[in-house]
Amino acid sequence: MSSQQQAPRGRFITLEGIDGAGKSTHLAFIRDWLAGHAIDAVFTREPGGTPLGEKIRELLLAPETRVSLDAEALLAFASRQQHIADVIEPALCAGRWLVSDRFTDSTYAFQGGGRGVSFERIGALEDWVQRGLQPDLTLLFDLPLEVAAGRMAGTRQLDRFEQEAADFHQRVREAYLRRADSEPQRFAVLDSSRGIAEIQADIAGHLQKLRERG
Repeated sequence: MSSQQQAPRGRFITLEGIDGAGKSTHLAFIRDWLAGHAIDAVFTREPGGTPLGEKIRELLLAPETRVSLDAEALLAFASRQQHIADVIEPALCAGRWLVSDRFTDSTYAFQGGGRGVSFERIGALEDWVQRGLQPDLTLLFDLPLEVAAGRMAGTRQLDRFEQEAADFHQRVREAYLRRADSEPQRFAVLDSSRGIAEIQADIAGHLQKLRERG
């Protein structure tokens, strides 16, 4: 490759869903699928992905943290800006695929839907921080709240968001589904109440379509 040539830009995939929807269960499958197709990929998460982001994550998830609604949204975007600069853009520019466990849709869902921060304010922060950057594919793992709660019950200590009441999580779910309805070309909504094999067959299909996209 000559110095004038650049690697084709990589693909950007995000995983979203309410707490307990099963995102983490399928990350290993996605990792194996990409490796099996010789696709070089970076796996990361939000909040987090950088040393600064991980400190913000610790603050945001700690049950004892007390933070205003707007400060919570600003912290999410502070973590995101560093993540984009240090991890996401370098990987995509190098032609690598980037898989992130949560991205901006989480802010619309949790801070917007759950907390009531205005979507217009979140959108202004999104425009400022991302400068047009958007995922190529968002896998939204969706399931009823009672199923998600049952999966999390007794597994570990719940974080600050997981400890919220059911109506909070219902608003989060509804915000996610509204986002998916507004951008059907980007979102793939997966019924996460089904068996793992069936869900992963769907995931593989969406990954293959993204791989074949020109």
